[in-house]
Amino acid sequence: MVNSKACILIVEDDEVDIMAIRRTLKKTNITNPVHIAKDGIEALEKLRSKAISSPYIVLMDLNMPRMNGIDCIKEIRADNSLRRTVIFALSTSKDEKDKLNAYDCNIAGYIVKSNIGDEFENAMKMLEQYLKVVELPNE
Repeated sequence: MVNSKACILIVEDDEVDIMAIRRTLKKTNITNPVHIAKDGIEALEKLRSKAISSPYIVLMDLNMPRMNGIDCIKEIRADNSLRRTVIFALSTSKDEKDKLNAYDCNIAGYIVKSNIGDEFENAMKMLEQYLKVVELPNE
């Protein structure tokens, strides 16, 4: 059984990508509560206000207005109440430097958005398995 208590926060500024992610989550039978934030600032507001119950799985776009994904991840990691958040980075970049910057922030994985489709569906199947197997702490 999938860990249905984990809330998924999609941090993405592109509506088409949000729809594709939602569609893929549904197709892979991930029925966890899904929340949306349009940038890093909105994501931090939602997480800090407890508008989303923990534990959290965050799918974080890296290129966004106001606050990009890397800066948001750094803020999450610096916040004692959020630092255990599981974060997967989403990016259009395949650049090694971008991957290293994201992994330096202790992300769980780096997913290239140009792979949205079959490969992205495989990534979401991996997330489904992750939610089935991994025990997440209640904060």
